[in-house]
Amino acid sequence: MRYLLLLLVALLTIVPGIGQMPPVDRDEARFVQATKQMVESGDYVDIRFQEQSRYKKPVGIYWLQAAAVEASGYGAAAPVWIYRLASVLGILLGVLGTYWAGARLFGQKAGLISALVLAGLFGSAFEGRIGKTDAMLLGLTIIAQGALAQIYVSARRNEVSPAYLPWVFWIAQGCAILIKGPIAPLLSGLTILALVIADRQWRWLARLRPLPGLGVAALIVLPWLAMITWKSGAAFWQESVGTDLAGKLTQGSESHWGPPGYYVLTYSLYFWPFGLLAIASGLLALRIGRGDPRIRFCLAWYIPMWLLLEVVGTKLPHYVLPAYPAVILLIGWAMTLSRDAAEAPFRRWETALWYATAFGLTVVTIGLAALAIGAPIYLQGTLSGWSLPAAALVLLSGYFAFSRQVQLPVARIAGATAAAGGAYALMFGIVLPAIAPMWLSPQVEAAFVAQRPCPTSTLASSRFHEPSLVFLVGTKTVLTDTAGAAGHLLADPSCGMALIPSDEDAAFQALLVAGGIAAQPVASFDGLNYSSGDSLSLTLYRGVK
Repeated sequence: MRYLLLLLVALLTIVPGIGQMPPVDRDEARFVQATKQMVESGDYVDIRFQEQSRYKKPVGIYWLQAAAVEASGYGAAAPVWIYRLASVLGILLGVLGTYWAGARLFGQKAGLISALVLAGLFGSAFEGRIGKTDAMLLGLTIIAQGALAQIYVSARRNEVSPAYLPWVFWIAQGCAILIKGPIAPLLSGLTILALVIADRQWRWLARLRPLPGLGVAALIVLPWLAMITWKSGAAFWQESVGTDLAGKLTQGSESHWGPPGYYVLTYSLYFWPFGLLAIASGLLALRIGRGDPRIRFCLAWYIPMWLLLEVVGTKLPHYVLPAYPAVILLIGWAMTLSRDAAEAPFRRWETALWYATAFGLTVVTIGLAALAIGAPIYLQGTLSGWSLPAAALVLLSGYFAFSRQVQLPVARIAGATAAAGGAYALMFGIVLPAIAPMWLSPQVEAAFVAQRPCPTSTLASSRFHEPSLVFLVGTKTVLTDTAGAAGHLLADPSCGMALIPSDEDAAFQALLVAGGIAAQPVASFDGLNYSSGDSLSLTLYRGVK
């Protein structure tokens, strides 16, 4: 019954808005476009964005998205929300897996609290609504770590662990490798290493059945690796390991560099609204719980991964998400302690840390409420009728989750999650999708479909090269410069179309006149390219002989 209840809660906090939000640049749009090309071509081994190879991540998420697309009946024309169902599934696995692990380690009440917290996190809500790897990676790592935790705790207590747990661990690892390469094995490896060092005991690892377990994981991973290696030669390994992974470890890949301490700063957003409970529970675990193998496992899950990510050059807020469930489980544990144990006074440095976190949580809460109201006014000049209810729900959720104590009624946790879920539904389902200047690609798509002179017309776009444009307008969309766009119309004046920034109009027209044709403007667009921060004014042209 509790699994069904949590499934419903997770659906209500994740699903609203997945059909209203246009494809998000740049990562989501790249993922869904690569999947779209798999469906169009029937090639489910190679990964491409237009003609370029896309070997930074393995194939798992593309297969899941493609399965959803094929099952939908839409085929390659499936709307973006179909692709996002794989991410919804990932969050559902994570919420149910958190309850499973929490209930087995700390009791059913603790598991329920932990699952409600995960369902209400901003990080879960955002990643669950966009079609890329991180929501599914979160779900699989929770299942793998939950199995590993139960094996470890049983060994420390000299109890027999269920025979199915090693297979759950290794199957989850194999699937996670197909989703995002070495991240899940790295997380589990750091956890195991920290435990072995702390305990000076490694014999419990035999309970993992490492040799047959590695064989199971290999059976999941190796067939596709063999096929992509045969198809691409060394290109897959060079791009995924030599370029993507090595680049992220040594420098800020794709301008995503961040200094040490980055995840301390982004914590208040991605762990919103439960950041204070997490800090208080973590401090309590460090103070009174390190001798408990369950607590030791959670600390070994979180701390090494967090420290490693802080020193890695490339940083994005969601990278640390697979470590968050460890702290979430500690919230469930702390809320089921006796009152005397839970209300131990903070030390001076702990009080300072709590106040710093409280400040960050307050800033994020007010910032999200201000975003709900201010974004439509700033970008569109109007106040959305749903902005005030969204802001009110944000403030309500922040209020419910704001506490100096680690023990709150379960109803208050549920209230914080429900209010946060309502805020996410309004923000992602109504307020943000209605801000037209943010979404240039859907506007271009609508005008292109309405104005194209031929069913086979293709679009050449100068400067505006966002992958969402390719996904919406078509795989054959030409991303080029002014001269290339003019050449596209000159080569096919009857059917070709071009998208030109306003400051390139004169040069574009001159090239067409030199080629003996003219171009007719059929639509114009003014907005913000949020990926680059640039304001853009674009004009859509069709050729005139």
